[in-house]
Amino acid sequence: MVKQFWQLRAVLGAALVCCPLSAHLFTQPSAIAFPLDLVNCHVEFVDDVCLGYDAQFGQDRVALLQAIDHSLDYLATDAAAMAYEAYPLAGVIQERVQQSLVRFRQLVATSHSAQQLQASVAQEFDFYRSVGSDGAGHVDFTGYFEPTYSASAVPTAEYRYPLYSRPADLDAWPLPHPTRAELEGTDGLQAGQGPLAELELVWLRDRLEAFLVQVQGSARLQLTDGSVMSVGYAGRTEYPYTSIGRALIEDGIVAEADLSLPVLLDYFEQHPEELNRYLPRNDRFVFFQATGGAPPMGSLNVPVTAGRSIATDKTLMPPGALALISLNLPVPSTAGNWQTRPINRYVLDQDTGGAIRGPGRVDIFVGTGELAGQQAGLINTSGRLYYLLLRQ
Repeated sequence: MVKQFWQLRAVLGAALVCCPLSAHLFTQPSAIAFPLDLVNCHVEFVDDVCLGYDAQFGQDRVALLQAIDHSLDYLATDAAAMAYEAYPLAGVIQERVQQSLVRFRQLVATSHSAQQLQASVAQEFDFYRSVGSDGAGHVDFTGYFEPTYSASAVPTAEYRYPLYSRPADLDAWPLPHPTRAELEGTDGLQAGQGPLAELELVWLRDRLEAFLVQVQGSARLQLTDGSVMSVGYAGRTEYPYTSIGRALIEDGIVAEADLSLPVLLDYFEQHPEELNRYLPRNDRFVFFQATGGAPPMGSLNVPVTAGRSIATDKTLMPPGALALISLNLPVPSTAGNWQTRPINRYVLDQDTGGAIRGPGRVDIFVGTGELAGQQAGLINTSGRLYYLLLRQ
């Protein structure tokens, strides 16, 4: 088993970059009619977050502008119009979200400092706080990223585990869809005679790696000929996501108090035959397409931006909207280790995930590759989430 897997805290609990990976293994869906509360920042200054100070603004202006533009692209679509027609909270409408982003973009482009941006936002915007998991604003944050793996454009004795293209007739497949075991066999090598025959897109050398790409929904692949290939989500079978971590707990393999990704990866490294038992429990199967080096896409069909895109429950939260997050975030230090620092950061809500349920869950997209994987694996903390809309 490849040791780099320790980076993937979220292996065993969640979804995709189009439905992103999450480190939180046990979140349950929540039915909340009104997930946001309007708070008076000028009076309350709740947790000081309403000050809206983003210390990274000066270093990261280009990325923030890019993320805003992606949300504006989404908000101009028919899909956005339909989403906001059904949004339950009065005052949170498509036009207001668009106008808020346009104005915020002007402020980001013209502000000379984080302090100036902070003052303008406090003067012009309302803050809507997520009610969180407890009704009082408690939000659990995790991180997700786009991994990089070794792969081969042709099958070899070393590279045996395929990622598959979307079947042309997937939309016509009768329900229930074939399970994972029915599609690829319990060992992951028996797809050649079924509906996935000749749909192999690329081959990986480790079965768990191939499964993790399905969990993540996208990946960068370093091919054996020296070239780099990127793949992204192209569709899936209609099954709910099943957490392997939860399955190990239910079977008494791992105690809930001891559950961590290193423990799980060590278990599968010591018992590789158990992959045949546990991976097929997740019946959902994900298909891919080559993306030509394009950035990973979120569930709104726009790219996600490292450090500036978040994933939330899109049945509850306003898609594409401007938000402010406040949490303790692990960041690399000059000494080469990780330090946890309190941060406030402006982000765009551009993604979702199978395990991102309820108003108390947020996944932060942190980027591509090894360093991003390390950071994603360390994000597992509570904080606050606010949405910002121009004051009416």
